[in-house]
Amino acid sequence: MDFSEEQITLKGYIKKILFRSADGRYSAIVMSAEEDEETIVGFMPDLGEGDNVEVTGHWFDHQKFGIQFKVSSYKIIPPADSRAMESYLASGAIPGLGEKLAARIVSKFGDDTFRIIEEEPERLAEIKGISKRKAMEIAVAMEEKKDMREAMVTMTELGLSQTMSVRIYETYGSSCLDIFRTNPYKLAEDIRGIGFKTADELAIRLGISLDSEDRCCCGILYELQYYVQEGHCYTPEDQLIKGAKELLGPACCDVKKCLDELVHAGKVKRDEDRVYLPAYYYAELSCARMLVEKNVKMAPDIPGLDKKIEKEIVSIAREKGYETDDLQISAVKECIKNGLFILTGGPGTGKTTTINIIINYFIEQGNDVVLAAPTGRAAKRMTEATGYEATTIHRLLGVAAMTDDSGTGVIFQKNADEPIEADVIIIDEMSMVDIMLFKALLSAVPPSSRLILVGDASQLPSVGAGNVLSDICSCDFFHIVRLEKIFRQDETSNIVINAHKIDAGEHIELSSTTKDFIFLERNDASVIRQTIGWMISEKLPSYIGCDPMDIQVLTPMKIGNMGATSLNRFLQSVLNPASHDKKEYMFRDTLFREGDKVMQTKNDYKLEWKTDSRLASLSETGVGVFNGDLGRIRRINESAGIITVLFDDGRVADYPFSELEELDLSYSMTIHKSQGSEYPAVIIPLLDISAPLVYRNLLYTGITRAKNCVILLGDSNLVNKMIDTKGNNDRKSSFAVRLSEANSR
Repeated sequence: MDFSEEQITLKGYIKKILFRSADGRYSAIVMSAEEDEETIVGFMPDLGEGDNVEVTGHWFDHQKFGIQFKVSSYKIIPPADSRAMESYLASGAIPGLGEKLAARIVSKFGDDTFRIIEEEPERLAEIKGISKRKAMEIAVAMEEKKDMREAMVTMTELGLSQTMSVRIYETYGSSCLDIFRTNPYKLAEDIRGIGFKTADELAIRLGISLDSEDRCCCGILYELQYYVQEGHCYTPEDQLIKGAKELLGPACCDVKKCLDELVHAGKVKRDEDRVYLPAYYYAELSCARMLVEKNVKMAPDIPGLDKKIEKEIVSIAREKGYETDDLQISAVKECIKNGLFILTGGPGTGKTTTINIIINYFIEQGNDVVLAAPTGRAAKRMTEATGYEATTIHRLLGVAAMTDDSGTGVIFQKNADEPIEADVIIIDEMSMVDIMLFKALLSAVPPSSRLILVGDASQLPSVGAGNVLSDICSCDFFHIVRLEKIFRQDETSNIVINAHKIDAGEHIELSSTTKDFIFLERNDASVIRQTIGWMISEKLPSYIGCDPMDIQVLTPMKIGNMGATSLNRFLQSVLNPASHDKKEYMFRDTLFREGDKVMQTKNDYKLEWKTDSRLASLSETGVGVFNGDLGRIRRINESAGIITVLFDDGRVADYPFSELEELDLSYSMTIHKSQGSEYPAVIIPLLDISAPLVYRNLLYTGITRAKNCVILLGDSNLVNKMIDTKGNNDRKSSFAVRLSEANSR
């Protein structure tokens, strides 16, 4: 048998479903084709036993299950003769029909069976064992099957993938074709993974005019969503109109008029010259109101109370062996006396010590203290630094349901009606918290609880929309303490010293001789790659005493020679090379291999997980894997079509082959994606960086991810240029304005 990947076609009917993954994304099926039975595998979610099909694909030899046929596309075709019709009806595809009834129906109506069921279903009652009611039920079931088949065929003919076609049918049901023909742009609003460009291609194929208002409205919404993905809560109206015109081209209708219609329909919100997707407008308003409401005194004005509190603080610090200054003691006093407190500061300024004193004080007072951070890595760091268990904000809130497929439609278990049960809630790495997550968090904080927000305002802003921590810190009516003193500077690492210099815009000494902050001048991309490979596999592990997999390569960009995508391919070959005992799976342009370091790249509120089976005594299950979660590929199961990932926090999740767009290799990652993480060592290549990424905060965030050692490789002039460029963190956010408005009421 030829095992080349030349595409061939088989025709036959489905005899048996051997296996289908829980989400229907992968099937192993026995197909009767030309008198032979073949095992076909792949994405075939809607096929049922008895279906007549035409499949296209290629043969391959599975190391465990033998010769199989890998399906790349398929279509269901009507049974051509009475024999095929009887097989289909007897398969169980139509509820209530078994082999005997199927044989009677086909025996009576022969090759005309399907026409009778579709056009004259009442005639089925002529057969013994079929009532008029049952006859109509059979007809309805056949019609439903027919609708799905026709829809799937039509959508795949229009160029949509089978995965997307199923998602569309699951959303709209039998009305999906009507929506296609009347307004395909609605798909961009309702279906995850379909944007304006895909909807526009469909519309063009369907002959819809380029100057249609539906197209224009969809283009405007696409532009707004684009700015949200870039981190902005709103778009200036003139900028939105200009961008929409460029997107839609000269044939578009009146963009301003369509924008007015969207405002009137409530699909967008206009506030002066700012245009929002409604969820982000109302999130800013809600967060401002709730945060100002938290900004109240929690301790009475009693003479001598201030000194009593300070005495208790100093006692705790002395007992725990903490070195403190007056500003830290003042910070602890402020959070004790107020319902809302914000603590900021760079590395080495004593944030962790201050948090530990706060925790110990409240615990000694008999209070319940809850710790949380935006990511699993950040929560793990918080746990290690404090000795108390911290969780992610998402797990603290608990995902109850989804109202749509976007991050804005999440319903959390914890809310105003079912608040977090704690007296004190401490959130670390607040620079990573976007406006939508902050809204969910504030909604679940009870009025009686203290809320303590901790972060470094000099870090990059959140991946999601908003600039929450920076906006809060810009307001002078909150209780904020900014820690600035570097403790024991003579013993402090060069990482901390250089981080503060960079933050202040000062050039740093670039040398290869310092112990923990090393710069190597390299101006050739291939040389940099080879140096990275040598350092991460040979030099650094013994130098700092860690596993090569624990060393992280960070880069400003995703694409290019020094981008995360290219470096991941290279580092995979160095750290996890191909082996006969490691299974692999190619998804689009990414090769996944057992043992690979991987990262979740989107919030997936539906993906199920369980704790590692080796921790059975602590077994737990749940849903939700989130942007930035890191892990290793434990197993690739080809027959089940699943990649199993063990995350750093002990959770295990199964990814169907069809859903791997949410997973990426993580030997290298962008600096933005590294926020909240800490690694024994980081390596940062700095060469040929595009102008928008040449700025101070990016470099500062990258080097502060390292605990023991930083290696910079590249152009020293570029390093200095990054330090000189304050950067454009010009997030379009009106949260600070909303806070001032709420505070003045």
